[in-house]
Amino acid sequence: MSESVIDIVAAPDHLGAPRWHAVTSPGAVAGVAGLRPAMSFGGELSPPTALRPGTLELSLWVQPQWRRRGIGSRLLAAVGAYAVGQRLIVETGPASAAQSFCERHGFRRTGSGSHDLLTYCDVHHAWLGELVDVEHPGYRLRHWTGDACGATSVEQLLRHPSRPGAAVVSAAESDGGVVAYALATTAALPQRRARQYGPAVLVGHRGRRLGLWVNAALLTRLREIHPHVEEIETRTADEDSDMAALRRHLGFRPLGRRLRYELTLP
Repeated sequence: MSESVIDIVAAPDHLGAPRWHAVTSPGAVAGVAGLRPAMSFGGELSPPTALRPGTLELSLWVQPQWRRRGIGSRLLAAVGAYAVGQRLIVETGPASAAQSFCERHGFRRTGSGSHDLLTYCDVHHAWLGELVDVEHPGYRLRHWTGDACGATSVEQLLRHPSRPGAAVVSAAESDGGVVAYALATTAALPQRRARQYGPAVLVGHRGRRLGLWVNAALLTRLREIHPHVEEIETRTADEDSDMAALRRHLGFRPLGRRLRYELTLP
């Protein structure tokens, strides 16, 4: 079928996040592209070092039967016209069509790691409760729920009262300041799956099992707030062996490899 019968149509999601559909003449969707603010919550407490403000996470997918017709390039062009001068990040599997697409379109590879998944049915919830109940003198747990709304630090989120939303935070505080946290969000994912960021622990407070504490607390809290969630996915950078060990201890299992690419739009 000729590419000329495919229209690229703006189709924001229900939260207003920018999305584009490649629509064929019968009205079928041949491909989708979307943007959302990149979550800068990861292995470091604020100020974030991995991402600069304004970085956007790109998702782009074309139905297999419609590939090699220029649809992905047209979707990326629509994204580029919208996000002039912004930096995009995208994750792909190795040796995939997505990796080839990124490399053809000038994306630069900036990292790699494992894609990890925890399934709640594989976790002993009484054991999680024991991890949460362990005393950490000088520290206290704090929980928050709401929507991230482009925030770049957990401290920003905690300035606002909890309310219904896709994001859940469990944090450890000492002397009024956040020293460790773990965050999960259900936004832009299948309804039964959440994505976890962290745990992150401030340098001067490491070696006290705070990461395990806040992560166990997050798993428990997330289940309470969003009981429909059955799985939690996360990414672990290759160089972070301590994080990998913590996640294996909690029951995360590796699903495969992920590559990270970035592109600064003209």
